[in-house]
Amino acid sequence: MNISLHSYRRLLSTYLKPQRLRVGMLAVLLGGSISLQLVSPQILRYFIDTARSGASLRTLTGVALFFLAVALAGQLVSVAETYVAENVGWTAANRLRADLALHCLQLDPGFHNLHTPGDLIERIDGDVAALGNFFSRFVGYVLGNGILLIGVLVLLWRIDWRIGLAVTTFVGAALIVLSYFRNFAVPHWAAARQANADLFGYLEERLGGTEDIRSSGAVAYALRGFFGASRDLLYKQRRAALIGVATTQNTFVLFGLGTAVSLTIAAYLFKLGAITIGTAYLVFSYTEMLSRPLDQLTRQLQDLQQASASIGRIQSILSLRSAVQDGSGVRMPDGPLSVEMDAVSFGYDGEEPVLQDLDFSIPPGQLLGVLGRTGSGKTTLTRLLFRLYDPAAGSIRLGGVDLRDARLQDLRRRVGIVTQDIQLFHATVRDNLTFFDRTISDERIMETLAELGLVDWCRALPDGLDTRLPPGGGGLSAGEAQLLAFARVFLKNPGLVILDEASSRLDPATERRVERAVSRLLEGRTGVVIAHRLQTVQRADAIMILEDARVCEYGAHKQLVADPQSRFSHLLKTGLEEALA
Repeated sequence: MNISLHSYRRLLSTYLKPQRLRVGMLAVLLGGSISLQLVSPQILRYFIDTARSGASLRTLTGVALFFLAVALAGQLVSVAETYVAENVGWTAANRLRADLALHCLQLDPGFHNLHTPGDLIERIDGDVAALGNFFSRFVGYVLGNGILLIGVLVLLWRIDWRIGLAVTTFVGAALIVLSYFRNFAVPHWAAARQANADLFGYLEERLGGTEDIRSSGAVAYALRGFFGASRDLLYKQRRAALIGVATTQNTFVLFGLGTAVSLTIAAYLFKLGAITIGTAYLVFSYTEMLSRPLDQLTRQLQDLQQASASIGRIQSILSLRSAVQDGSGVRMPDGPLSVEMDAVSFGYDGEEPVLQDLDFSIPPGQLLGVLGRTGSGKTTLTRLLFRLYDPAAGSIRLGGVDLRDARLQDLRRRVGIVTQDIQLFHATVRDNLTFFDRTISDERIMETLAELGLVDWCRALPDGLDTRLPPGGGGLSAGEAQLLAFARVFLKNPGLVILDEASSRLDPATERRVERAVSRLLEGRTGVVIAHRLQTVQRADAIMILEDARVCEYGAHKQLVADPQSRFSHLLKTGLEEALA
């Protein structure tokens, strides 16, 4: 994995430009810190030479106090620089994290089918966290230490050209080595990051299936898989760390040789009387000072190798584009929406068609009941209407508008869906009902709950609408969760309502309660009801039966019931549940 300099530059430009003032302040503080570092040895040289020349105690005390003041100023500047740098780094990292999360949410379901939630969490959080130091320190330290190196070398050249030449040669060799080994450990860090993502994905899946794992006696098997994933992560992180350290230690060997040569020359010049003992100490101090920027550059190289691995993984996600692109913005009409499918065919990932040559239309305000065996394409039909996928052939129109021409935001606002699996968040009842939309008033929420018979339930909660639901909606019955899902759709006030087997997992008493909510929800709206139960489709105006990816029967409810040769009439006679099993 070889990350280009353009990738680094683009990333830094994108997330540091909005923080120009902070970055400018960081540059000023960094410059001040470098200046104070270069001044301190000069004060010590003056102190040593002045002391050897027999200066008074008052003069020496004044120089010592000035040195302490400079040292204290350096510490204060260093603290301020660290504070600003951390703010810059975390602000940039959080913004990147938000952009990456939004990008993942906008990708089509095909992408999410290939990545576990644990893997995506590691990409969004773990990989981005690894870039915090890159944003806050890399540029500042590289530029700052580069300026410090140049400043020290200039001062050494001014002392004596032989010392300057010796140290410059070894510093140049060290920088060449650093540049050469820049990407050596990147593939290994990328493998370590992927191993970490795999471990997160494994944990997420097993923790989500805790009940099934325990009930089937598979705890030992799950732990064995966890140990295997952990062992793989350990080996890959250790290999990456060892290779990263090994590729950066060459600079210390070169620096040791350079220090020995420069000190030998300084001792030789002192014996000749060409320099004072204070200047000899200055050479020693500046040579020692070079170890700090080289050490920091070495550490930055190690961080850069880890950051490069994360940048590569992040770029691989950001480079993906959803197969479902936003439309030009043709607005759908208000009120109930008509539904038209014209020769629609669709298959997942280029496989055999799940739906083929679908042709039907639903007038505004009408209800379509969709029947079919498991795997006949019923749920896929709802996904196409919600535009989670685009059909491979044909067109879908709502209210006369092709879905490809409508804004996704407008489409999702005008279409409401309730499924048998209700997703509830660890958030307040209000946020669970409104999906965090603060524009919906509490009065409207309570009116909706009253229509669904949930007002007493809400008022009995400890904090009413501000009550936080447990993770996954624990503590709620299946019926209550289902009614909350209906309330969500009520608050959207869509023109098309899709019910995907919304009551298939409820007991008869709860189902009757939900059926009243369904009747209320479908008033004045177009509806598509997918069902396995006969009662659910009795209210439908039209019936469509899917079989082998095609429409095997479609017609008005009354017409199909009256026709003894129709498939639907046969289902009524034999029992819908048994016939579709």
